[in-house]
Amino acid sequence: MSGEEDSGMYYSDEDCGYDAYYNMEDCDIEENDSTMDPEHFSYECLCVDEVEKLLNESVEALSNNLRITPSLAKVLLHTHEWAVLPSAIAYKNSDWMQYLNGNPKQSKLECLGQRLRCPVCFVPALPEKFSSLSCGHLFCNECWSTHFEVQITQGVSTGISCMAQDCGLLAPEDFVLSLLTKMPLREKYQEFAFRDYVKSHPELRFCPGPNCKFVFRSKEPKAKRTVCEHCVISFCFKCGTDYHAPTDCATIKKWLTKCADDSETANYISAHTKDCPRCHICIEKNGGCNHMQCYNCKHDFCWMCLGDWKSHGSEYYECSRYKENPNIVNESVHAQAREALKKYLHYYERWENHSKSLKLEAETLEKIKSRINAKVMNSSGTWIDWQYLVDAAALLAKCRYTLQYTYPYAYYLEAGPRKELFEYQQAQLEAEIENLSWKIERAETTDRGDLENQIDIAEKRRTTLLKDFLDV
Repeated sequence: MSGEEDSGMYYSDEDCGYDAYYNMEDCDIEENDSTMDPEHFSYECLCVDEVEKLLNESVEALSNNLRITPSLAKVLLHTHEWAVLPSAIAYKNSDWMQYLNGNPKQSKLECLGQRLRCPVCFVPALPEKFSSLSCGHLFCNECWSTHFEVQITQGVSTGISCMAQDCGLLAPEDFVLSLLTKMPLREKYQEFAFRDYVKSHPELRFCPGPNCKFVFRSKEPKAKRTVCEHCVISFCFKCGTDYHAPTDCATIKKWLTKCADDSETANYISAHTKDCPRCHICIEKNGGCNHMQCYNCKHDFCWMCLGDWKSHGSEYYECSRYKENPNIVNESVHAQAREALKKYLHYYERWENHSKSLKLEAETLEKIKSRINAKVMNSSGTWIDWQYLVDAAALLAKCRYTLQYTYPYAYYLEAGPRKELFEYQQAQLEAEIENLSWKIERAETTDRGDLENQIDIAEKRRTTLLKDFLDV
């Protein structure tokens, strides 16, 4: 929560310029427009049958164009990200692709009368019991079948290749299925192949939800929020992990890896209790808001830095900003290592704190719903009358989620004017989020108009930050 309410907002940088961010009272908030939403993303949710139809259309187009089998067309498309034209060009220009389609060279096998000896199992068999890919490497059908079974059991499908040493020729789907006799393995092979086809298609992404079989398609794949309408999970379309705006996919991957590696160092941060900076009584944080009030001495302070809340005014939310040592390059290696750890812990603590606040505020939302049910049962209004409280809690979660992911972004952002602007907007967003959280936790005594105004301010702070720093 900010110490003083700040209802003034600002235009975009095109309207006001860089200085406008520091002179907010001179600017008005631009109207919300869904077409200007920085998180707007067009996608569609497809079932398995719809995806297979989409893939088969590309297969049929390439197969008819080059007059090749659908199985070979699938191999080509799979290796060229399902782009028909590049696949066709590669087929016409590539020697190994021409080789794949014909001109087989028979391998020399040991002859025992009218039988051939398999180079894998060494069992003699009639020539009709042998098969080969277009490379001409002959093996008995039993060995091919066993080879396929082993590969499929290990989760391999489209990557199954010839058994000959140093031959990487891929086995087309029709060749594999013609030699697989066990129905469960045939089904598993087709399931794995479908998985590989979807993963190699740049416009398709599996829903990461548990046991969810739906697939999402976007003609302009970007690192934007995608929500499954069936399992209601939210994720980044580009990398498939939790949505992480404004941080990009590569940066969030680095951050999560670092957090996993350094988690033991940061374990002490996980404590839920701190001492009141005035009376030193132990206080437990049981809500999402970082504006704390000691139940003993009524002192208002910040949970993050333990500073007086009055100093956390709307001018600048200082404890969100890390103050780097300008002379650290001249210090010893050990001093630099300590400074690097100190910087990491600063951002990690705030990242982790907002993660915990989200969980606590989810509990607050359930309490709000329970209170609304009680009021409705007591004829103190209808659900519609109290819906604004649920909307406020939902918006708070949305804003805090974005705020949580600003800390990895700030950690890796190079020092300079852009970082200063980012930290300013981050601070403004954090201040309004704490203000909103404080009012929601005291919703019984908060004026509805005041709360709805705070919802509007917080969301526009969030949107402005994403417009300026969400690069996809």
